[in-house]
Amino acid sequence: MKEGMRMLDTKNIVFIGDSITEWGRFEDEENLGVNYVRIIHDYLKVTYPEKQLNIINKGIGGNRVTDLAERWEEDVIAQGPDIVSISIGINDVWRQVDGSEVDQVYPEQFEQLYDEMLSQLKTKTKAQIILMEPTVIDEDVDSKGNQLLIPYVEAVHRLAEKYDTLLVPTHDAFLDYLRIGDYPLTIDGVHMNPAGNMLMAKTWLKTAGRLFD
Repeated sequence: MKEGMRMLDTKNIVFIGDSITEWGRFEDEENLGVNYVRIIHDYLKVTYPEKQLNIINKGIGGNRVTDLAERWEEDVIAQGPDIVSISIGINDVWRQVDGSEVDQVYPEQFEQLYDEMLSQLKTKTKAQIILMEPTVIDEDVDSKGNQLLIPYVEAVHRLAEKYDTLLVPTHDAFLDYLRIGDYPLTIDGVHMNPAGNMLMAKTWLKTAGRLFD
């Protein structure tokens, strides 16, 4: 190593979730997409150029916690993660209000499966874990979807405390904005427009950005 150079810090950072995390990644040469993960990636790359940050997007549209559990070993643990950021719960609730004829994932099962995944992650890796609250269903604080989300958000809080993880208050951030903001954050009540992705990324960085200092 040349004099004056220092060893790069290498971190594998895995983001996993549903379409909100996936958005555009399969059409992107870098497999990141046009979403909050992309914003976080770009911010970290230009803020910490001396660090070797390998950001991996494993979001897949339509996923619920049951889907994450099925691909957990391959898409998370096998990646050798140093940091894992999880955003899940929207489809677990949305499928209860969109008329889909599927077996529903109610709060008790949601928390049980999520708990099992986190236990595996703790046992098999040394990764720092970041849990993101599920965002919103409809840009109305009092919508049926947002009311049904409450026990899922509460489950994420309990798991964050149990496993001593970082907790990104994305649900609260969106509700706080909706109470005073008039610019839309989604294209359909669920999937983010650029402003919604910015709010997610800003909230994530406010919580987890210190991991890179």
